[in-house]
Formats: sequence, C-alpha cells, structure tokens
Amino acid sequence: NLPCKNKLGTVGPPIPGVEEKIAPDGEILIRGDNVMKGYWDNPEATAEAIDAEGWFHTGDIGSFDEDGYLTIVDRKKELIITSGGENIAPLAIEAAFNTEAYIERVVVVGEGRKYLAALVCPNFEILHDWAHEKGLRWESDAELVALSEVAHLVGQRILEVNKRLARFQQIKRIAIMDHVFSEETHELTPTQKVKRRVVDEMYKELIDSLYPDDDVMPLQRQRI
Repeated sequence: NLPCKNKLGTVGPPIPGVEEKIAPDGEILIRGDNVMKGYWDNPEATAEAIDAEGWFHTGDIGSFDEDGYLTIVDRKKELIITSGGENIAPLAIEAAFNTEAYIERVVVVGEGRKYLAALVCPNFEILHDWAHEKGLRWESDAELVALSEVAHLVGQRILEVNKRLARFQQIKRIAIMDHVFSEETHELTPTQKVKRRVVDEMYKELIDSLYPDDDVMPLQRQRI
C-alpha cells in the first residue's frame, strides 16, 4: 500500500514499474526490474520460479478487487483441490471463524474429496463456562465434546458462518476435537501455522470418517 493509496485488508495496487497478474490457478505473478534475475548457480530453481516470459511465480494465491488492489489469500501449496477440480484456499475459510467465541481454531480438510469438512478445536475456557451454565456434567474434555448439546452449539456456529461463505467453501461435516491444536501436540509450527500434512496423517481415520461412502452430506459431529 502507498501512503495516499491504501485499502485495509489488501497489499495495495501494483507499484510503478511492476506488473502483476493472476494466473489461471490463482497464483500471483509479478514482473519488473525489481524482481531477481534468478538463483545463483541453480538454473533448475530459476526456471521453476521465473517462466519464459519473465513472470516470477510467487507461490501466493490472491485476487484483485475492482479498484486494482491486491489481496493475498493463501499459499499455493496450501490449496485444497477437491475431486471436482475446485481450487480452494483453506486459510480464507478458516479466518471466517476467527470471531466465533466458542471456536478456537478450525482446520479445513477435503483434498481429493467431494466437499469440505473441518476439524474444530473449541475454546474450552468459554465452552466450560457455557456448559456449567447449562448444568451439563462431564469428567473430561473428551466427554464434554461428545455431549449432544455441545455438538448442537458448535454445529449451529458452523452453519451460521457457512451463510457468509460461497457454496463451494461451506463446511459440510465436522469433528469436534477434545484438545486445542498446538506446537506441543505437533499440529502447529512454532509460528502457530497448521502443519496440514501432519494433521492429515495424525487424524487420517477421523478425517476418513467424515466422508462416508454415501453422498449424503449433512453437517454433523463425528466423535474422536
């Protein structure tokens, strides 16, 4: 963003002397004198990063608004490609849940699947207060998230956020986790980013359970 030409939530319009465009797969491409000529003594890496027309492939997914301001929405390597060939940026969907009090984190899954599902980590501090007010009984967080009342509460919040998302971005099934993802439990990096491949491997059986053989896709809780 420039001092006199900025817009909240964007990185601004292209600066003078720099070209920017969006590739068919959504990747941001840039070209200009400020872009590197290549990697030192590594022509293979250079060819992978800079195409024959001089466009540098940033690895970021983004879009331009009607005023030409660029928004970065995800990393290309993070994209989920559904069985229908839809390229979906999970970070944009996950960010939509940031204002939900009962939800600490949502991790979207659905690579190679017909629809999106999610692993939902509750905000246990707030959830405990709510459960006490409702007079619920539980001995552990695993028991708490297995209660039908909690399933209904969290499910309703997911459905509410779904209303603000495009149809292809909507969550169809969820699993409510009995802990919050962290670096210590190996789902997050030191900078609190989701290790998606690790999550896919750690919770493969659980994720598979969100995709039964039938084509019915109701939003529901799956016990861990």
